[in-house]
Amino acid sequence: MKTYRKELWFNAPQRRQIIHIQPEIEACLRESGIKEGLLLCNAMHITASVFINDNEGGLHQDFETWLEKLAPEKPYSQYRHNGYEDNADAHLKRTIMGREVVVAITDGKLDLGPWEQIFYYELDGKRRKRVLVKIIGA
Repeated sequence: MKTYRKELWFNAPQRRQIIHIQPEIEACLRESGIKEGLLLCNAMHITASVFINDNEGGLHQDFETWLEKLAPEKPYSQYRHNGYEDNADAHLKRTIMGREVVVAITDGKLDLGPWEQIFYYELDGKRRKRVLVKIIGA
């Protein structure tokens, strides 16, 4: 069994931003040389998410609208966490969107459905953050 590990770094210029990262993930898979196995991709920051869904702008705006209703950014005073930082809403949004994805690898390709794509969701941006790509298999 082989293993592969790589960190991908992102610097989102906005507080919240969805970034399509599937091309970078596929490059990691090619670099690994693994043909059969599993790929884990997870956000390594508590205010970011990695998720799988459709690459459609309207849907991405729907995520933003829905999450803002569930955990509005402002007023900052509504959250006990806010004090030194003003990102309590980002922590809550990340809990909903999830930390990671695991994707099967078959014949050297990500085993995804026809519309499935991998995204990094920055929920408290304007600074460098990373995701981990870990691949195991043969």
